[in-house]
Amino acid sequence: MSPLLADHPLLGPLVGLNAWTFAIEGLLYKRRIPALSKYGVTFDPATVKKQKAEKLPAFVQWPADNFNNLLEQPTQFYAVLLALSVLNVRDKATVRFAWGYVGLRIIHSIIHVSTNNPGIRFPVWLTSSFVVAGLTAKAAYELFF
Repeated sequence: MSPLLADHPLLGPLVGLNAWTFAIEGLLYKRRIPALSKYGVTFDPATVKKQKAEKLPAFVQWPADNFNNLLEQPTQFYAVLLALSVLNVRDKATVRFAWGYVGLRIIHSIIHVSTNNPGIRFPVWLTSSFVVAGLTAKAAYELFF
């Protein structure tokens, strides 16, 4: 383990989730690029978004939707982990919760890009929301008390 990671263990989950986001972006292009020509989507700026929505199967769109999800709530996660790192928080429980959040987001992604079953996906997302809220509460406690 690098000395920096030993001193700032919350940077591991931060980089881990960011790497996962790039993996989902790769899947997005792997599904989308062949589908664009197969389903006749043109690159007319006035209609390309509408064409993608109308012509591409949902299975092709799911990675794009998940990629967008990974650019929404996880921004809070990145910010709070940076704050916790600056505050020099590195207790095992906080690090485990941070890695737990990463794991939940990976599970959420796998569900989203495979079956996209909201009945399974939503509870995973909700749990991850509680984890990031807890990490935020930890940062607030460390900062203000």
